[in-house]
Amino acid sequence: MGKGSRRKAAADQSDSSDVESMSSVSTTFSELTMANETEHVNSLDFQLEKYIDALYEKRGSVRETALLGLAEAFEGQVLLPFIENKFVTLLHQYLSSIKKGSAKEACLASRTIGLLAITIGAGNSAHEIMEESISPLSQALVSGSDKTKKKSVMDCLALVTFIGANDLAETETSLKTIWQVIYPKSGPNVGSIKKPDSAVLSSAISAWSFLLTTIGSWRINPDSWKESISFLSNLLEDSDRSVRIAAGEALGLFFELGIFDMNFQKEGTNIDKLEHEISKHGTFHHLQGLKAKILARASDLSTEAGGKGTDKKNLNDQRDLFQKLLDFVETGECPETLLKISSKQGFLMTSTWAQMIQLNFLKGFLGKGFLKHAQDNELLHDIFDFEQDRTGILSTKEKISRADDKGWTQKMNKDRKLAQARKQGHLIFEYE
Repeated sequence: MGKGSRRKAAADQSDSSDVESMSSVSTTFSELTMANETEHVNSLDFQLEKYIDALYEKRGSVRETALLGLAEAFEGQVLLPFIENKFVTLLHQYLSSIKKGSAKEACLASRTIGLLAITIGAGNSAHEIMEESISPLSQALVSGSDKTKKKSVMDCLALVTFIGANDLAETETSLKTIWQVIYPKSGPNVGSIKKPDSAVLSSAISAWSFLLTTIGSWRINPDSWKESISFLSNLLEDSDRSVRIAAGEALGLFFELGIFDMNFQKEGTNIDKLEHEISKHGTFHHLQGLKAKILARASDLSTEAGGKGTDKKNLNDQRDLFQKLLDFVETGECPETLLKISSKQGFLMTSTWAQMIQLNFLKGFLGKGFLKHAQDNELLHDIFDFEQDRTGILSTKEKISRADDKGWTQKMNKDRKLAQARKQGHLIFEYE
């Protein structure tokens, strides 16, 4: 063999050794990475188990610390594998904290129940969470006067119903409960209830609006909503800007649902038709009057000047919201929102007023954990109708042009069994 051949053979052997060495390093690194990830998961599971054990402690401060730890963990990650066989145990301990704990403990427990429902997603388990929670949460709303507790409980009630309700009757129950906070005169203890604090009121309207987004316009009898719309329109005159903004969001949803211009379904008999025409005429003109009042006030609020000491962000939020409302009524174009999920995964897009309300509510509830859930939580993918494609970009499947689109989410809808819940599929209750 010549020198050239020997040098070539030596080089080939060296290259082969380098490849084997690199392959070995790559395999070792991969194994170490997997080991670290497994160790992290095992460590997290161990810590979560410790938090769960602490929920049985007698000292309230210990339970509060455990609830805070669980809330932070479920906010920051989608822990579906961890809770699949534990959600009933977790739920019962959370509910026990709401029933027996301090106001702070009840706040934390309400938050953890909401996070539990968001994590587990729509289905039978979510429905069980809702069924078990509605009564204790409703009781907690009327017991005590702690403002933060009331806000946390209402957010939780709206969330578990939004995710877990199978039919209109279940949704109606929670809507009525929250409305009694917004409009105390609609509740059973009219004489003993005062107007709620502004922070509680704005939070209640937001929770109620969020839940109302699950009901399409074809399911609503306009005559049933006169009192609600009238009361919300009066709140546009409230001295607190957060209340005005929340009321404006709710009224925007009614515009999107077409309530102000909707015709009633006629009854079969001649007498029914006559009574229907009389009712229809009066209600239509009443709603048109409310519409004019709302738009006039919206025009004022969209251009309101800020005085000395005005919270500029709050003022700008108000101007923006009511300008969107005016534009929507004038052009019929829904407000669009683009929210960046990550540099690799692109944007989440909303294209209806209902989706805007859903996005605002879920962002507020999940806080810093929203982006993580938007990336990894299938429930949010269903709600906002997007999926992760092969390139890793989150893309909208389709734009929903109206909030009454029956397919706003396949997984959440379950057809709501509306025809079985109410005659002719119409909402027939009134908030009076």
